[in-house]
Amino acid sequence: MYKILEKTALNSSMTKMVVEAPLIAKKAKPGQFIIFRVDEFGERVPLTIADYDTEKGSVTIIYQKVGASTMLLDTLNEGEYILDFVGPLGVPSELEGYKKVAVIGGGAGCAIAYPQAKALYKMGTAVDIIAGFRNTDLIILEDEMKAACDNLYLMTDDGSNGNKGFVTTALENNIKNGVEYDLVIAIGPVPMMRAVSMLTKQYNIKTIVSMNLMKRNVTYRAMEQTAREKNCRLINNVEVN
Repeated sequence: MYKILEKTALNSSMTKMVVEAPLIAKKAKPGQFIIFRVDEFGERVPLTIADYDTEKGSVTIIYQKVGASTMLLDTLNEGEYILDFVGPLGVPSELEGYKKVAVIGGGAGCAIAYPQAKALYKMGTAVDIIAGFRNTDLIILEDEMKAACDNLYLMTDDGSNGNKGFVTTALENNIKNGVEYDLVIAIGPVPMMRAVSMLTKQYNIKTIVSMNLMKRNVTYRAMEQTAREKNCRLINNVEVN
């Protein structure tokens, strides 16, 4: 049994939960995930580790309330327990050796992009975070992202935060203004990741995107083909939206 230490609503559809799991926190690395099961009748669901604290022995997960399991998880509150919480699983992200990186998150993908940026920034890498949301009400992790980068660019589709445009708008502006990235990491909706990879191809910038293996369909296969054609590296991270 794993105790819920904190529970915070990030917006109307997303929740951050801090879980007491000292053994997982001790071994966790960016890019890895856990599998949880709320109770003996629940399904096993993977979620990317959003953060971890080795001193407190805690692991942070962020989930979107879109299915039966995440809806059930969201009925639990601080002080209550999750039956199973297994990890860390998966291969950690390879982040060493870069000087200047743009970490790009779209919507719920920012929950996965954030730990990548935090790890890079902690290593001494110069990091720009570009985060895109439909509107101001959906923005998540603004303070956390500010603390994990040199520059944070928040974009909204409707311009309700004062910065109207897509993540590619900010990325291209930076590149045209002389910012030299040796890596771009993009995590979010497939159309956004495709647009980023097509843009970075023009400037010959190494690009890593994250795909959801649990939705392996025609769209995913098309993205695989695009990645090969655009000379991008395709990373398969398991996550639940």
